[in-house]
Amino acid sequence: EQAFAKIKHWMRQAQKRTVEDTWRHIGHLVETIEPGECKNYFANAGYASIKT
Repeated sequence: EQAFAKIKHWMRQAQKRTVEDTWRHIGHLVETIEPGECKNYFANAGYASIKT
């Protein structure tokens, strides 16, 4: 849920009305998420890195 909070906020602000515009906007938003944010999401969600 934390990972999507940022995207949900931006999507509400954008108020896109067509499916095509929505998908295009989501694609743009995903590009703005930093690797550290993804790492923090997975750590907070309880996913562990498996190293061999």
